[in-house]
Amino acid sequence: MQAVRQCSVCAKRAAGGLVQSQMDNSVLRRKEAVCVRFLGTAESRRPGVQKSGDLRKPSHMSLASLSVGHGLMQVEDLSYNSLIKRATSVVIDSSSSFLSQATLALTDALTDYSKAVHSRIAFQRQYLASLGKLSPSDEETLQQAIGGWRAEAAERLDECKRYESTWINAVNLCKMAAEAAYSAGAQQASISVRANIHVAQSQVEEARKMSAEADKKLAETKVDEIQRMAEYAAFLEDNDEHEVHEAYLRED
Repeated sequence: MQAVRQCSVCAKRAAGGLVQSQMDNSVLRRKEAVCVRFLGTAESRRPGVQKSGDLRKPSHMSLASLSVGHGLMQVEDLSYNSLIKRATSVVIDSSSSFLSQATLALTDALTDYSKAVHSRIAFQRQYLASLGKLSPSDEETLQQAIGGWRAEAAERLDECKRYESTWINAVNLCKMAAEAAYSAGAQQASISVRANIHVAQSQVEEARKMSAEADKKLAETKVDEIQRMAEYAAFLEDNDEHEVHEAYLRED
């Protein structure tokens, strides 16, 4: 009789264990189904993903993208504010690159213009210092060199004007990007692009000072040229009068 009771108890325990195992499996399957539905709903809420026939407006609640890997769940913020900040960062990066290239082009053009002007000044002063002492061929060579550097300076000046217009547009674009970043809450990005504008303005201002100094020296050289040519003309006139006077005395 005792053995029968023990067998009955064992049978109940085994049956209870089987029922508990079935209940655990059922709960596990329900949890898996809930996870699948949740992930499917999150996937359908991503930007650019819309079910056929579902034309409802997007909710104003924050959107999220879920990714499961190595047992960890990562949540990516896709709220409107986050997306605006990302777009603002892209605008700031592109406008800063535009400003950098425009600044480099303008400063190089201004530097090349200054070099061309200084080269013209050097040959022009050499010509003035050697006035009346050069052979016709040497004088022609110097004149050609002066004319070549004059044309080079004019070409570089046109280039400066073209790049300056582009640079001004780049500065204005960066200013608008900085304002947009500040309005979107990206204060650090706004400060960064304003710092880039300040650096670019300083570089261009330095190059402009160099070209202005070259223009000043060129103006001084032109004044010297006018004075030197006047003196040389007077010298030739005096020599002509002296030669005429000597010829008249010889005739007498």
